[in-house]
Amino acid sequence: MTSMSRARVARRIAAGAAYGGGGAGLVGAAAVGLLLAEVRLARRHVGNGSGGRVPMADGVYGHAYDIPGEPPLRLTMLGDSTAAGQGVHRAGQTPGALLASGLAAVAERPVELRNVALPGAQSDDLDRQVALVLSGAAPVPDVCVIMIGANDVTHRMPPTRSVRHLSAAVRRLRTAGAEVVVGTCPDLGTIEPVQQPLRWLARRASRQLAAAQTIGVVEQGGRTVSLGDLLGPEFEANPRELFGPDNYHPSAEGYATAAMAVLPTVCAALGLWPAEEERPDVSRREGFLPVARAAAEAASEAGTEVTAAMPTGPRGPWALLKRRRRRRVPEAEPATPAL
Repeated sequence: MTSMSRARVARRIAAGAAYGGGGAGLVGAAAVGLLLAEVRLARRHVGNGSGGRVPMADGVYGHAYDIPGEPPLRLTMLGDSTAAGQGVHRAGQTPGALLASGLAAVAERPVELRNVALPGAQSDDLDRQVALVLSGAAPVPDVCVIMIGANDVTHRMPPTRSVRHLSAAVRRLRTAGAEVVVGTCPDLGTIEPVQQPLRWLARRASRQLAAAQTIGVVEQGGRTVSLGDLLGPEFEANPRELFGPDNYHPSAEGYATAAMAVLPTVCAALGLWPAEEERPDVSRREGFLPVARAAAEAASEAGTEVTAAMPTGPRGPWALLKRRRRRRVPEAEPATPAL
């Protein structure tokens, strides 16, 4: 599928999500049925390497940067097993801990991490997760990172419904005052037991959803980072390094690769990146594009960021497409409990 046709499909899905349209299909029903059979076969062994346990990583990172009287930055993770960190054994290997440690080093402030992500979650669980984040006396997070989408594809959730739930979650968090960064749907075509031509169909479905997610998120004031292709060629070339023992979830190295891509966007959302890096770099093929075209391009290229730019243009809202340089994220030090 070309970038332009993916942009049209993504725009149609996002419009259906915004205006209550029906379930625009990603791929044909028969193909989806075959795809689901293979993906479920792949998932049969999920948890074999980690016992299905998700390390508890909540707490405060970066105590070396403590300043008396200054509260830590607050980072919250929402989403599915990828956001939770299923597939690794130590808390410091989870994406939340990696991002918290990296953010603390850039900001030179401690970072308090809270993770409400749920393994197996689909986008319709985000309503519950956001309610947890915004309920009680806890302050609103400074930034929320959401990773969601794979289970929507494998459970045949209509993409319009998927994007509608994600957009609503971003809107609630942004209205409350949190910055939001979404890691869009990963590439299901990288799961080892899935064979061609279903691998191609899985990749196509994943990228279409990722592009539609991008439009919905950007229109609500969030930023996206594409994970699909990031976890595509690299996972395909190094499956033993980048997949965990269950051959389905990322390994510690896989999560570090994803965290390296997301961290610069988290820092930029909080105004912690140098101002000159917020302008488009033509040499890196960055620039302003209609949001649907930016979404389609991002879905095809690893680690590409899309953020809102101009509210109107000849073809609707425009977005800034950035290809930020990744920062190496070392394994996190153990956290201390939050007060």
